[in-house]
Parts: sequence; structure tokens; C-alpha cells
Amino acid sequence: MSQITEFVGNHTLLIIAFFVTLGMLVYTEYMRLSTANTALSPYDTTQKMNAGESIFLDVRDEAEFKGGHLLNAQSMPVNKLAERMHEIEKHKEKDIVVYCDNGMRASRAVGKLKKAGFSKLFTLAGGLGAWEKANLPTVTK
Repeated sequence: MSQITEFVGNHTLLIIAFFVTLGMLVYTEYMRLSTANTALSPYDTTQKMNAGESIFLDVRDEAEFKGGHLLNAQSMPVNKLAERMHEIEKHKEKDIVVYCDNGMRASRAVGKLKKAGFSKLFTLAGGLGAWEKANLPTVTK
């Protein structure tokens, strides 16, 4: 036990770095697992799109949205989500599929939407990158 105490005393920065890294890893895994049951593959997303019952939110920046997005998607950048939430309030009971480039911003957006009372939330697993990798179409209109 005294060796552990001596090690911690001699390597304080190393111990701090270890716990910071461990905390970031735990947080990342928690976020991944909390949205894992709501992640849709690109093909599951096409089924929701074809059914016509879902709302698609692109939470990337406007410039990224103009470069290509899913058909009938609504642009709502994650950093403006709180101030534009009123635009989708009427769709609280519908399935909402949220996506970005790779899924990180979508996860943040889903957290904000959950806090606002939305319950039927899904993310596009892998984001638009996975969509394009599956050779599925995007639109630029």
C-alpha cells in the first residue's frame, strides 16, 4: 500500500491524466449506449423515409446542408436547436430521425430534444457518411 501512495506522490500528473482519460472514456461510452437503441442503419432509415411518417432533422451547419442532405430533411444546426425548437414542436408525436456527418452532433441534438419532451427519437448510425458509403442518394435543393 505504501508503494501505491509513493507512486501517486511521485507521478501526480500521470494519475490526473489517467483519471481524466478514464472519465472521457466512460462519458463517451455512456453517450453511445444511451443512443444505441435508437440508431438506425441507412437501410432502416430509407424504410422510415419511404413510409413518409417521419421527420428528418439535419443538425449540420447550413453550408454542409447545402452541400447535400437527405430528401425532405429540415436543416436545424445543433447550435441553433434551442432557439428553433418551436419549428418542430407540432411533431412531438412523430418519429424524428436526427443526423449529421458522423453521429456526434446528432447525439447532442437528441439529448436536447429529449429534454424538450420529444420521445420518438432516432439517429442515423454513422451519419451522412454512412448514408453515402451505402451509395444512397442525397439532394442539394
